[in-house]
Amino acid sequence: MKFFKVKNPKGEQEKTEPRLEEETSIKKTQIGRSLESNLNTIEILYTIPKNSDIKIRKFSYGEMKREAFVVYISSITDGQKIDEHIIRPLLNNTTSTDDDDVDIENVITAETITTVNVVGEAVKGVNSGNAVVFIEGKDCAYIISTSKFEGRGIEKAENEVVIKGSKEAFNEMANSNISLLRKRIKNESLIVESSIISKRSNNEVYLLYIKDLANEEILKDVRERIGSLDVDAIQNAAVLEQYIEERQKSLLPTVLYTERPDRTASFLENGFIVLVMDNSPEALIVPATFWSFFHNAEDHYLRFVFGNFIRALRLLALFITLFISAIYISVTNYHVEMVPADLLLAISATREIVPFPAIVEILLMEIAFELIREAGLRVPSPIGPTIGIVGALILGQAAVQANIVSPLVVIIVALGGLSSFAIGDISMNFSIRLIRFLFIFSAAFFGFYGMTALFTVGIVYLVSMKSFGVPYLAPMTPTYVSSKDTIFRRMLKNEILRPGYLKPKDLEKKSGE
Repeated sequence: MKFFKVKNPKGEQEKTEPRLEEETSIKKTQIGRSLESNLNTIEILYTIPKNSDIKIRKFSYGEMKREAFVVYISSITDGQKIDEHIIRPLLNNTTSTDDDDVDIENVITAETITTVNVVGEAVKGVNSGNAVVFIEGKDCAYIISTSKFEGRGIEKAENEVVIKGSKEAFNEMANSNISLLRKRIKNESLIVESSIISKRSNNEVYLLYIKDLANEEILKDVRERIGSLDVDAIQNAAVLEQYIEERQKSLLPTVLYTERPDRTASFLENGFIVLVMDNSPEALIVPATFWSFFHNAEDHYLRFVFGNFIRALRLLALFITLFISAIYISVTNYHVEMVPADLLLAISATREIVPFPAIVEILLMEIAFELIREAGLRVPSPIGPTIGIVGALILGQAAVQANIVSPLVVIIVALGGLSSFAIGDISMNFSIRLIRFLFIFSAAFFGFYGMTALFTVGIVYLVSMKSFGVPYLAPMTPTYVSSKDTIFRRMLKNEILRPGYLKPKDLEKKSGE
């Protein structure tokens, strides 16, 4: 095995560092009985002493003073646990340890202890924040759970704000997020599978589902997509989403993103599959239909009438943000006969001194609105809302006074922009905002005929889309047995069926519950 030397500026003994192919070979080797050999292997892999946060503590324990060492990463490991649950119990143990068959698992007082025989598995344990103990004469290592990753506490959801309902939101720690879900689903059927999805960074994804509900074919599809990933690093779920979705260049999302554990739990109880990762304050829910993005977490917390009233407003807002600018362009350019005479005269009077055609007016104000929206998100939060409000007022008023746009255009663009905020899902919100520009251009070229053609093509495209084998517009089309929770919801006592398009193992919610 060949190595190359690493220069040590402190004049200490030089360590040899393996190249990538040699490092892979080392990780596949078996752990030997020689403590010195194991120590040398660890020092080579972790480039010690250059790698400053890798700690190795040597000690002897038992009547026979058997030598051992524990290796861990200080920045992600709880040092107090190592002292109290590993080293101190071993040092205080008076049992003779001359026999190799003595099981130290009865001595170490830790939550979980795993025995491994391959160097790579021990290294993976260290990289996960655990402490790994090597003992002279043992051809194995012990991985003890001592991880302590820093992260935010449980806070309120920022993007999916609700007035009535749970205020808890996911954070960047996968264990905390899984805990929030298990708090809501106290069932032994809730399964959490873990899988490494990147070669170099060893990022881990957790696959959650309820085993007596989730469809095996969909579950197999998700596992295959995760297992087929061949990348160096996937740091969070937002990146993972782009790798596993079916149509990566589609304007419409096919994986649902949510930061609310209560909403995630409701999807799990309906037979959906959830993906959770460290460093991600959200969960990915698959498969996802169009109605999943249209719905809001608060819809079922409100009473029947109020919940459907909010959905009606959301549907109205969707049509306003998509079509209002395009309708204005179509009417003023091609279909003036559709406007009452008095209104047409009023529009003409306001546009008489404007030097630009309607399409230019709309595009100027639409782009300005998008810039203001983006600037309000990126600037520091204490002044963000102020910049958004003041910027919109100043730009709108100045544009009208400078005769660049007409007052009616300012009203139309502002109404369309405000309506877009009613679409709560981030991915769908971006989709609607981009599709709005497509309708604007189609209206500028062909009027209502162009809008109708684009809308027809869009419907055909929606019908053709699938998310993990599930039709995108299900259960509306194609029709499946379900609780018919699409545009409007039903009374809670009547929603007794899980989504039929998922083909869950238990279709009725009340049976066996």
